[in-house]
Amino acid sequence: MKNVTDSFVSLGHWPSAGSFGFNTDILATNLINLSVVLGVLVFFGKGVLSDLLDNRKQRILNTIRNSEELRGGAIEQLEKARTRLRKVEMEADQFRVNGYSEIERERINFINSTSKTLKQLENYKNETIHFEQQRAINQVRQRVFQQALQGALGTLISCLNNELHLRTIRANIGMLGAITD
Repeated sequence: MKNVTDSFVSLGHWPSAGSFGFNTDILATNLINLSVVLGVLVFFGKGVLSDLLDNRKQRILNTIRNSEELRGGAIEQLEKARTRLRKVEMEADQFRVNGYSEIERERINFINSTSKTLKQLENYKNETIHFEQQRAINQVRQRVFQQALQGALGTLISCLNNELHLRTIRANIGMLGAITD
């Protein structure tokens, strides 16, 4: 800092050309400079400041107008939304009423369908029982027939001797020969 002050002090000792020179008294020069700057600012800045304030005032007024317009639009949209809400609520009530009657109709249809299905299942059950009874009866008949056949074969085998067996075969061959001629 001392170097800067020294440079201004040394400038004060230059030989002056006429009445022009540098004042090294910092306090006196600052007051003069400050008053000159303030004077210039007031003189030239008054119009600029006035223009800036007018522009700011216009922007504020435009913003207020736009806000009022937006407010009006928002109020209009709010009323439209309320109208739509009332309409949707009425439709929802109608759907609710229709839904309850549809649910009741579906419940009755389900009960009827279930009843019909139960009757069909009962019929299928009875048919299955009847089929299984017939199958069991047929199996018993086949077993009885097989046992009777085995018993008859056992009796035939024990009763037949070779000569009787040969006579039976010849008789059967003779019957077959008469059929083919």
